[in-house]
Amino acid sequence: MKQRITTALILAPLAVGAIFFLPLQFFMLLSAALFLLSSKEWAGFVNKTPSSFILYFFGVVLGMTLLLIPVEQIWVNGEVNGFIIYGLLGAVIWWCLSLLMVVTYPASASLWKDNKLIKGLFGLLTLVPLFWAMVVLRSVNMDHDFYFGATLLMYVFVLVWAADIGAYFCGKKFGKHKIAPNVSPGKTIEGFLGGLFCAMIVAVCSVIFFAIPEYKIVPYLIASLVTIMVSALGDLSESIFKREAGLKDSSNLLPGHGGILDRIDSLTAALPVFALFYLLWLN
Repeated sequence: MKQRITTALILAPLAVGAIFFLPLQFFMLLSAALFLLSSKEWAGFVNKTPSSFILYFFGVVLGMTLLLIPVEQIWVNGEVNGFIIYGLLGAVIWWCLSLLMVVTYPASASLWKDNKLIKGLFGLLTLVPLFWAMVVLRSVNMDHDFYFGATLLMYVFVLVWAADIGAYFCGKKFGKHKIAPNVSPGKTIEGFLGGLFCAMIVAVCSVIFFAIPEYKIVPYLIASLVTIMVSALGDLSESIFKREAGLKDSSNLLPGHGGILDRIDSLTAALPVFALFYLLWLN
């Protein structure tokens, strides 16, 4: 636990500083580095041992999306690039499929566990939308208010962190009923509800703190609620791939925490979903 806390105390300020103070181009470079580190770990899910081919292939795919959507074309005349909307919609479809996979596991694993191509595709559907969700949220209104998008992005991080902390302590104290015993035996319905409650407290407090206009409060809280719920799906989805690969953690890169994917698994689902809500409903 001491090692875990020490790592968190080092990484959290660095993450907050990067979100709030890096220019967009440098933030995109950092996000790309995070993408590549996560891709290397995903290769372990595909082959059970890290593969440079997966890393290079994922990098090429990300590069192609960057050519398709140059930084100066993320927003055009105040409207987000349509390709980003399509990508985020694709991510929502992927997470609906992922929910089906979690609910029907282990039967569902028989359809893909021996197919490296499908597992690689699952990785792209998880990581590419995450990259673009981070970038587009950070870039919202950036020309007029440099910190506005950073606040949006940080809000999703805090929601997920509150849900994780609430789920951990409520699960340990009250947890009796398993939420997905075949996927992650340690997670309980009581823990999930506790995390949901804690995160919604954050959402309600943010309504007050940021003086959200009255006509946006209900959509804002609905978007937050769905984001919190889907964040748990990101965690469970990664657990399936680790279980099928025979891995406890995605890597040992972060002392006490495992790998990058172990830290961002909830965000892989939460960020694209919230970004789509914001672009289509809250903006």
